[in-house]
Amino acid sequence: MRSSIALAWSGYLVVSLLLLAVLAGPAYPLVVGGGALLLVLAIGPRSFAWSPRVRDGVVAVGLYAACVVLFYVAFQVVTQEAEMALFAFFGAGLLLGVVGPLVHVTWLQRRSLADLGLTRDRLPETVALGLVLAVVQAALTFPMVRFAAPEEWLPLLVLAITVGFFEAIFFRAYLVAVFEPMIGLVPAIAIAAGLYGAYHVGYGMAPDEMLFLAGLGIVYTIAYAVTRNILVLWPLLTPLGSFFSSVRGGDITMPMISILGFVDLLAVMGAAVYLVWRWTRRRSAPRAAAVHAT
Repeated sequence: MRSSIALAWSGYLVVSLLLLAVLAGPAYPLVVGGGALLLVLAIGPRSFAWSPRVRDGVVAVGLYAACVVLFYVAFQVVTQEAEMALFAFFGAGLLLGVVGPLVHVTWLQRRSLADLGLTRDRLPETVALGLVLAVVQAALTFPMVRFAAPEEWLPLLVLAITVGFFEAIFFRAYLVAVFEPMIGLVPAIAIAAGLYGAYHVGYGMAPDEMLFLAGLGIVYTIAYAVTRNILVLWPLLTPLGSFFSSVRGGDITMPMISILGFVDLLAVMGAAVYLVWRWTRRRSAPRAAAVHAT
């Protein structure tokens, strides 16, 4: 047993040194620290390492680290000239951040899509609150934005809608679904907000920017916790906030053809949600029939 543990840590050290060739700055401690945590959980005492809640935490941290690495490679390693490679890594991170939680929550945890905020429950109050928050945000930010020709801002809008769906699923619904049963709602909101701010290291943001986004993440996660429905955030509140910020910053430019790529990503995300919904219905059908028979 001790030899296998030593071998595992030796492999971890080798991989950590190899990562120096592709990671730099804050991404490196994030990745190697997350890897060390996963290894501690995996080889710790069985009563600790393999309890369902710890397993869920390990899966969530692993998905988070994988998404951050993919974003970091896309924006910090791949050159801007390699547009297809950049989009491939970026798109892979977005898809993993949606498909991963779908599989984890519905297959491993045997829960429903409602636990990821994909529900029609509390729809009127969710839509009402989402509209109010979106109007307030637009009133604060719209006067500061100067719109150019549509071909300059339309790709940014589609980008914001696509990324907004990923963020609503992963950083609001999924992280709350995983960590709330473990440590309670308030700490879960704090973790979700902190990880949301920190994940922007993949985009190359400065620490003060990430700290601000962590604060904004608290607001967004509380909005989700109030309604337990992602429609309070998407497709209006968080995408519009990101869109206004991108247009005002003026440092992101994309060709119109990029819209097709983001629409494709949204279509794949939607297809994944639909397939999981069909599977959960088939899974629950025999149980419902048995209850009806009794």
